[in-house]
Amino acid sequence: MTENPGTTQPKIKTIKSGRGRALLFNGLGLIIILILAILAGYGSGISIRKDTQTSVLSQQLGEQFQFALVDMQFGRYANARQRFEFIIANDPGYPGAQQKLTEVLVLINVPTPTITPSLTPTPDFTGAEQAFTRAQQLIAAQDWTGAISALDQMRKLDWNYQTSLVDGMYYFALRNYGYSLITQQGNLEGGIYQLTLAERFGPLDRDSNGLREGARYYLIGASFWELDWAQVISYFDQVRAWGNLWDGTMTASERYWFAAMRYADQLVGEGQFCDADSYYVIAQAIAPLDSQATEGYELAHLTCFPPTEAVTATATFSLTPTETLTPVTSYP
Repeated sequence: MTENPGTTQPKIKTIKSGRGRALLFNGLGLIIILILAILAGYGSGISIRKDTQTSVLSQQLGEQFQFALVDMQFGRYANARQRFEFIIANDPGYPGAQQKLTEVLVLINVPTPTITPSLTPTPDFTGAEQAFTRAQQLIAAQDWTGAISALDQMRKLDWNYQTSLVDGMYYFALRNYGYSLITQQGNLEGGIYQLTLAERFGPLDRDSNGLREGARYYLIGASFWELDWAQVISYFDQVRAWGNLWDGTMTASERYWFAAMRYADQLVGEGQFCDADSYYVIAQAIAPLDSQATEGYELAHLTCFPPTEAVTATATFSLTPTETLTPVTSYP
């Protein structure tokens, strides 16, 4: 029995056509999934970047608001106006910014009164107002401890007196007091404490926050002193990025130099001469080595880099005189 070719061919075409459509749909599905994944990743990246920008901007606005309050307190109304306008331009709903800008504009337009000399030029301030005025004078004189004491006294007398301005003055005095304790007096613990108190009234600026971080690393590194020289080197290598901090006894560079020498001495004792040599070189780049390190460096360097011996090849020749052979004729 012969098959009818006319009935077989359509079936084959139908099967091939169905497979082709399935492959096409699968390919389109994969493309759609890839597009959705790319769009989702792109959207996530944009969201993270926006969140980061928002966080940085929020910190900047907080700093500007605190500085503007201090500018108002000291009569720098033009500076305060610029700060408040910057805040409102970036965040129109920032709490208190519009109100304070209105106050600044009013103060700018108030005519300067003509002061008539009197027999009692010094007003009779009492209570919180007197402490407030005293704090202003001490801040202007950069007497941070006196200013903080005056502000504390004023808060005890009247907690609600000029609240926003007093908060700004607290921030300004505590921030500068902490900064000076670290950079001028080498009082790292005290400086960290004062900067942390300032942070209660507003976010720290980049310089003071970085200085506090460096002081913390200094104290951690010093806690390993004579216990783990490798840790000391690791921490003080980072501390040097914040300037040459000190704790009243040694600077960060001096500690790094001393720790590098002692760690190299330790490596020499362990027979790791090449590693020791590298740390001696690090220390020597900061200051001359002390006598103990000098002795260790000579040993480490000679062991790790032995001098190349000059080998002179000496050729020895034995000159043997040429012998003259005389033929001997033997006769039977």
